[in-house]
Amino acid sequence: MSVGVENGSIVRLSRVDALVEPYDWAFARENAEMIAAHWAKISAEKPAMFNGRVMLQHRAAIRGGVFEAGYFEVDYAAFLTWRDVGHPGPVIRNGFAMAALRANDGAFLCGKMGDHTANAGKVYFAAGTPDRDDARPDGTLDLAGSVTRELGEETGLRVEDLTVGEGWTVLIEQGRIAFMREVRIDLPADEARALMLERMKHLEEEELSDIVIVRDLTDTEKHDMPPFMRRYLAHIFEADRS
Repeated sequence: MSVGVENGSIVRLSRVDALVEPYDWAFARENAEMIAAHWAKISAEKPAMFNGRVMLQHRAAIRGGVFEAGYFEVDYAAFLTWRDVGHPGPVIRNGFAMAALRANDGAFLCGKMGDHTANAGKVYFAAGTPDRDDARPDGTLDLAGSVTRELGEETGLRVEDLTVGEGWTVLIEQGRIAFMREVRIDLPADEARALMLERMKHLEEEELSDIVIVRDLTDTEKHDMPPFMRRYLAHIFEADRS
């Protein structure tokens, strides 16, 4: 049975099947001048940003607990312009995987994005818009691999430091789908944060300026956290109480 991919919903899934495939995105094709001008403006403000290639999602369906999606490749500049002008149709989404990192005392650990990044000051789990590094030779997109890869690139944590859960909790919004995978670290939150901050000093590129501990929903109000992150944390904390 197919289930609609509705904005505002939170869905529990067993698997994500994602394919990279050809797609003619009219927005990018028809707005080259606007995209170039927008990129010139934001890259002048943040010269460390790089206009690489990313994967966006152009089709999606949920069948029998499996999320089926098609992705296509596009310039990062086109993605940012589309995002910043309000996600004009047809329906396209940034469908990315996130490491919902939780310490053994129940607190979550989020990253605060550095000032040189496109989302400076925002607080959320380690994540990244899928790119060529996530594409397998058979044409599938490895969102599960993206979880630990992004976590390692942003915090220095290694797979052996972690216990990675099964399945996904998915938050669906206009222009965005966050595929959350539970990841545990067997340390109290304060110790885990200290470990991550120390490892971050030795990374090739530091994307994060800090690690933020979230013990309850009141902690989310202290930071510039996207609404979908607050919705996910509220969902999990509510499940903990039930």
